[in-house]
Amino acid sequence: MYEPVLLIEKKEGIATLTLNRPRAMNALSLELRRTIAEAFGALAKDSAVGCVIVTGAGDRAFCAGLDLKELGAGGPGSAALAVQVRDPVHALGRFSGPVVGAINGPAVTGGFELALACDVLIASTEARFADTHSRVGVMPGWGLSQKLGRAIGIYRAKELSLTGNFLDAQQALAWGLVNRVVPPEELLPQCRALAMDMLSVIPRMLVDYKKLIDDGFAASFGEGLAIEGERARAANGSVSADDIERRRVAMLERARSLGGSRG
Repeated sequence: MYEPVLLIEKKEGIATLTLNRPRAMNALSLELRRTIAEAFGALAKDSAVGCVIVTGAGDRAFCAGLDLKELGAGGPGSAALAVQVRDPVHALGRFSGPVVGAINGPAVTGGFELALACDVLIASTEARFADTHSRVGVMPGWGLSQKLGRAIGIYRAKELSLTGNFLDAQQALAWGLVNRVVPPEELLPQCRALAMDMLSVIPRMLVDYKKLIDDGFAASFGEGLAIEGERARAANGSVSADDIERRRVAMLERARSLGGSRG
């Protein structure tokens, strides 16, 4: 019986995508990469979905990266082709809303790159991270060499990438790579709660503010400030005093209902 390589569940504005190759540690076969690309292409057009959660099936891994068995069976140049064809990181970037990575186990090499493409990372205590490009002999092509240093600092990034050593969940938290570490049974519930918090903000802000942060982060500090100023001038003039007052009251009501437990 055929098992789909990617499971998709939609509920309350959240799409949960589960990499479903648990026997292969959710490795990124060509079929899985193609399916991820198709899924995010469809989600980018789905106005009913405002947030995506990405996780892995089973308890062995979030994602072991490119399917090395599949690559090993290919001819010369297959590794270069695999990096270029159906890039899941590029596919994920087609979705304009926030993507939450629910890292349920090891995220290795290409799986690490997929995790870094998410906007927020919540890790299970079983999660670990490793960049084994230097051991496999394949250069990263989905952004890891540039994103990791910006996330945890260049010296820590070099330590991981030039050794291929694993980083456990608690050390990843201490280094600022993940937002929090939770028991395995709390991983998806906490990711869903976070996604629901995100969906409770003004819808256009969820998209526009994410893009502002990402565009500014990709630029120099001075350029980032200029981008912010330009977009603030373009957007804020259309916000009325009545809008501000209505939203202020709504924020106070939310704060009272949460008892100050979340912002």
